[in-house]
Amino acid sequence: MNRADILVDIKNLTKLFPVGQGVFGKTSLFVHAVKDFNLTIQRGESVGLVGESGCGKTTTGKLLTRLLDPTSGSIEFYTGGEATDIATLKGRDLKEFRHRAQMIFQDPYESLNPRIKIYGAVAEGLIVQSVTSRKDRQDRVKELLEVVGLAPAETFMSRYPHELSGGQRQRVAIARALAVEPAFVVADEPTSMLDVSIRAGMMRLMLDLSEQMGVTYLYITHDLAVARYMCDRIAVMYGGRIVEIGQTEELLRNPRHPYTKALISAVPVPNPRVKREAADIKGRVTKPINPPPRCVFYERCPIANKICEENDHPPLENKGDGQHAACYLV
Repeated sequence: MNRADILVDIKNLTKLFPVGQGVFGKTSLFVHAVKDFNLTIQRGESVGLVGESGCGKTTTGKLLTRLLDPTSGSIEFYTGGEATDIATLKGRDLKEFRHRAQMIFQDPYESLNPRIKIYGAVAEGLIVQSVTSRKDRQDRVKELLEVVGLAPAETFMSRYPHELSGGQRQRVAIARALAVEPAFVVADEPTSMLDVSIRAGMMRLMLDLSEQMGVTYLYITHDLAVARYMCDRIAVMYGGRIVEIGQTEELLRNPRHPYTKALISAVPVPNPRVKREAADIKGRVTKPINPPPRCVFYERCPIANKICEENDHPPLENKGDGQHAACYLV
């Protein structure tokens, strides 16, 4: 990978949440929400982050936009060929970073302030960043609303969020994220709360905006069909770690990690005559509180043996065809 093409380079990113207090007020139990997360994202590409609920996807997105502070690790953000570790930014430097990275949240009913009109919601980032004059802000908001399909913009700017449909609210959320012209956008399941009838149109809109504005996406989803439509590469996450990553079509056609195979086997086939074998995985989701250092998928893995039990979690290794998987046995 050419270094000049890199936008975000994440190394050993970890986020631990304390659980209660022990003796003398010292915390000894931690939820390992994200653990030793490594990922490189190129400019202009869309990377999907998939996995079941509770695996750490949203926490990762909040870390990459610095809505949460990491426990350890680095997040190098490249601008003009120079890297800045945003994991350590504070004050004015952190405010400047928010000009370059934004997040689209899952629930448009919760992410918009019900007391602020649509104009204020989209213009807020411009005001905070002191990007433009008042006249320029009005023109910018109008342009963005029309770009995301809310036209004529004048009829929407004076409305409150409760006066819009779910799809219209999510379009406002997209316009708000793009207002400061970010290079990087984390999209946290932006279509999961929308009706199926408008979901495809929203995904098409996001892809078009990526081409027009050169936006790079980290697209968080639990839906492999959505990831296939939206993403160039897919990273599969389990227990706070990436267990497999590869080009979208190759990963879906030829999964290597047992967990990836289980995810794909759970996707329904739109043909009643076709029966897909259920994945032979065991038990329930691994408990995230102080997990042992062995493979995070060990307790549920159908092929695990003593190698997996006696060694630390395996590193991501090239398994051929550009696919990387964290497994000793594949």
